[in-house]
Amino acid sequence: MATHINGSWELGAKMTALVVDDDSINQTIHHRLLEQLGIENQVARNGKEAIDIHCSGKKFDLILMDRDMPIMNGIEATRKLRAMGIRSMIAGVSTRCVKQEIQEFMEAGLDDYQEKPLTSAKIISILHKIHHSGSISY
Repeated sequence: MATHINGSWELGAKMTALVVDDDSINQTIHHRLLEQLGIENQVARNGKEAIDIHCSGKKFDLILMDRDMPIMNGIEATRKLRAMGIRSMIAGVSTRCVKQEIQEFMEAGLDDYQEKPLTSAKIISILHKIHHSGSISY
């Protein structure tokens, strides 16, 4: 299980995350926020890359999924990941704030939704949900 100690997460095994976003600035911000919390992470530029990474056998405890991306958007990617049996916590991140659009994203299989820009506090909120659901993969 994850416990928060002195600004980082102590885990029985190293926690991993996948950042899925087509915007290089958001990729960098999310990557660094996770890194500062001691979470090993990788970046994918769109939903198709996220699917391909999982097909190669990689597994993640957390997936931060942007909604609007070229090639394959976050809604379609989330649906496909769930159909593949991926049980990682998937948190949708987007600038969208219209209730209906957020609901559509949640119904695709998200565990959580956060508005951009992500902050350490928002990521910690997601991590607490992982901790309480016991969904960290070892």
